[in-house]
Amino acid sequence: MFGLFKRKQAPQPPQSDSPSQAPASAAVVEPRDEAAAPLAVEPQAVPVAAAAQAERASWFDRLRAGLKKTGSQLSGLFGGGKIDEALFEELETALLMADAGVDATNHLLQQLRARVRKERLETAEQLKEALADELTKLLQPLEVPPVDVTNARPFVVMIAGVNGAGKTTSIGKLAKYFQSQGLSVLLAAGDTFRAAAREQLAAWGERNNVAVIAQQGGDPAAVIYDAFHAARARGVDVLIADTAGRLPTQLHLMEELKKVKRVIAKVDPSAPHAVWLVIDANTGQNAIAQVKAFDDAIGLTGFILTKLDGTAKGGVVAAIARTRPIPLLFVGVGEGIDDLRPFAAADFARALLG
Repeated sequence: MFGLFKRKQAPQPPQSDSPSQAPASAAVVEPRDEAAAPLAVEPQAVPVAAAAQAERASWFDRLRAGLKKTGSQLSGLFGGGKIDEALFEELETALLMADAGVDATNHLLQQLRARVRKERLETAEQLKEALADELTKLLQPLEVPPVDVTNARPFVVMIAGVNGAGKTTSIGKLAKYFQSQGLSVLLAAGDTFRAAAREQLAAWGERNNVAVIAQQGGDPAAVIYDAFHAARARGVDVLIADTAGRLPTQLHLMEELKKVKRVIAKVDPSAPHAVWLVIDANTGQNAIAQVKAFDDAIGLTGFILTKLDGTAKGGVVAAIARTRPIPLLFVGVGEGIDDLRPFAAADFARALLG
């Protein structure tokens, strides 16, 4: 299925944080040759601007469809009628049911009441537009420019999260995203505890024509250490390192995660250049605790929110914006390889409200 090649003995990392097993047992899972040559496709005579606009519209439609479960609680409030206290009460309930949290809900309602008085808003439709505007303002601190990976080579992205959040799948989609930017990618199977994780990552590597550095059991730091040297030797642009899922309450595993980060820094003091947490949107308010715990432990530079299409708790983004506004880099709204895209506050707010 996959070609498996032994690597030569790699240099040992420094003794203080050295992996418990030498990276010599690591292996490179190479994609099959036939995947290396994509089929030639005749260019379409479509203006670039028109094509980009069509793609953006297509993504917005998918985002709106993905947020339907969350948005249905909100969009149904603005069918018609006048603004009154009953509407505000229903809106408060809907925001709380969407897991926006008490703080974010009170903030939004306060801003809306002020705008109703100042702008003399009267209809439910006008209130909906005002809510979209205020929600965009609230989420704006989470939106950042596209990640610049040109500052280092390889640019190391360390991925963390709890069990079942969708880390491995997100890594596969991230590989595709970076490839679409014309960048080369290498994957490190740092989840050495779950055999299925290595196989799953290898499958994504095969799908994207990307090599995977893997090891049968052993120390995750050793795998990522070896992967870094492999990426540097190959001149790879981006190295994405998977790690095993863990709960923030599992202190010994959180310490292991810190060790992985230290080992990466031993070979490149500026690495990892990005530390991203993957969060399952179904966790709702618990996502806030995850962000705080992982940020305190390993210093997050951003997070990825997955499985928005399967939950009615997408409002948790607003709660995170109020409590720990760490950049939301990507949102996932489906199983497709292109269903993970950069977060845009205005698009998210309007898609949420239908």
